[in-house]
Amino acid sequence: MKFISGISVSKGISIGKAKLYKRSEIEIKEEKDSVKYKEKQNILNLGIKQTKSEIEKIYESLKVNNPKEAEIFQAQLLFLEDPILLKKINSLLKEGYTVAYSIRSSFYEVAGQMEKMKNIYFKERANDIKDVLERLLRNILKKPKTSLSNLAGQVIVVAKDLAPSDTANINRKNVLGLITEKKGVTSHTAILAEAFRIPAVVGVKGALRDIKDGMEIIIDGIDGKIITEPDNEIKDEYISRKNKLEQEELELKESSKTLTFTKSGRKIEVTANIGSPEDADIALEMGADGVGLYRTEFLFLGRSSSPSEEEQFEAYKVVLEKFNNRPVIIRTLDIGGDKKIPYLNFENDLNPFLGVRGIRVCLMRKDLFRTQLRAILRASNFGKARIMYPMIAVKDEVIEANNILVEMKKELEERKILFDKNIEVGIMVEIPSAALNAEVLSDYVDFLSIGTNDLTQYTFAADRTNDNLSYLYQPLDPSILKLIEITVEATHKKGKWAGVCGELAGDIKATKILVELGVDELSMSPQKIPHVKKIIKKL
Repeated sequence: MKFISGISVSKGISIGKAKLYKRSEIEIKEEKDSVKYKEKQNILNLGIKQTKSEIEKIYESLKVNNPKEAEIFQAQLLFLEDPILLKKINSLLKEGYTVAYSIRSSFYEVAGQMEKMKNIYFKERANDIKDVLERLLRNILKKPKTSLSNLAGQVIVVAKDLAPSDTANINRKNVLGLITEKKGVTSHTAILAEAFRIPAVVGVKGALRDIKDGMEIIIDGIDGKIITEPDNEIKDEYISRKNKLEQEELELKESSKTLTFTKSGRKIEVTANIGSPEDADIALEMGADGVGLYRTEFLFLGRSSSPSEEEQFEAYKVVLEKFNNRPVIIRTLDIGGDKKIPYLNFENDLNPFLGVRGIRVCLMRKDLFRTQLRAILRASNFGKARIMYPMIAVKDEVIEANNILVEMKKELEERKILFDKNIEVGIMVEIPSAALNAEVLSDYVDFLSIGTNDLTQYTFAADRTNDNLSYLYQPLDPSILKLIEITVEATHKKGKWAGVCGELAGDIKATKILVELGVDELSMSPQKIPHVKKIIKKL
């Protein structure tokens, strides 16, 4: 038995067999070849396209329940589009170097510059560059990819280091814990482990030397310890601690299945952000009072044509039936910016986040909007549906959207199709102009829901996916809190209600502040619901 110290980056206790994980290295020699430059460019472009597709899939799988973690991979996509990096690669290709060497040399140069920086955050970003590099090289060279997605049995993974894509691809049922020799407290691996609620300890010196494949170990993600080959006494102690933690978690989940009131008797709805019918089950398990944000983009992404009305109707109906009479806010199509749909054939915006996105897309493509509204209205007969328009900037957008909704209601009435004639309609407040004009906008809707992710981005004029500008992502800054306060007060003045469905809603450091600002509803990733409810009940 041996005790090894490390740094805890994700809480929890696990007991299991160790699985040593070593990424196979790709050896690239500095050499030239006789392949023509244009052919090399084609190979490069195809490799980039394939790599982008893989990273986009990871992003899509994470963005609903782990939006902050998903941004890791959104940022990785930027490396593949970086003009300076591409210029370096093409320069080497012109000199006759092989595609693989040109890529590796250029990526290593950029990663090396980041590793020299004093700032720990930027040092960690060098790992992201290398992660993208390895994925791109494997696609170029058609080499098999190492993966943690198909491990046999339940194991505790031990590695020198883990790339973000390693952690994102793990099978959460089979991975009991993560141990790395490298520190990386601010690494994306640490962030993802915490998001997935997998115990993780980093900075464990000599882990690969002292831990053997198949060895029984204990990972203590609370005190940052690893115990190899524990004796029965230690093992029993940790089994007891583990059971206690799991019981507390179970009790927390059970207590969250009741409505949430502050000590003064004020009711706060705690709802879930979901992206597909499958997510509804997790939300219900965690005690969601309803759905505060049903992202409908999943129906439109990863396909060659838009979904039919019937397909959308079924997807909305399933969730509404699962939540019975609890509210389900269905956000109309929110694409553009970071979410592109090739088959819609929109021109590329020079600045996507300030371009055609959200409600702007719907009002430009009224055919899509009408189809979606009909599907939502039809589904509203099977539960308590609410409609929400994203990215509203001015009242004219709300008026036009509402007029189309009225048209669709009349059409369904003429066809004698049942729907909720009093369905509530709301807007997302993501743009400062909407927050500052909330009192006027409230006249046209039943509720306002504040999307703090974009509201912060637009207030600070800083792309939240840009690592260099991460210091400007401050959702608790007084300027953001003031915009939230203005929105809530204006909405209440008109007898309407206001919620928050951005990442801030699930941040336990912000719960008390948001409740004190008068917010009526908080919508978040399902896993955060029990913890937020517990805090509210103590306020």
